[in-house]
Amino acid sequence: MIHIYVILLYLGHIRTMGLKYNNTTLKNLQQLFVESEYSVRYERGQFKSGYCVIHDKKIIVINKFFDLKGKIESFLDILSQVHLQEASLSDKSKTFLREVAKSYEVKNLAAELPLATH
Repeated sequence: MIHIYVILLYLGHIRTMGLKYNNTTLKNLQQLFVESEYSVRYERGQFKSGYCVIHDKKIIVINKFFDLKGKIESFLDILSQVHLQEASLSDKSKTFLREVAKSYEVKNLAAELPLATH
């Protein structure tokens, strides 16, 4: 099984270049994880980073009191920690992941994730 290893470059905080902070972006980020068989929950808790990832059970918990920007940045942060399975992603999700990779300067993703052609 091929895994996609997403490594985000950090310079203090995550830098945005082309990704918009809106509900569609949040929904698409969440869909990436759902298609990779992660359970995504929005709950309250005392997470240092504002989220918690339980790798063994594939559960992601995001602080439900975060604003839209905080939730999106949490998902982007989590992308650097988990391995998404290419085979489980839809063409739409692969395209969105490529957009995220370009926006956040993710290296070597182009070779591992071929862009779906229409």
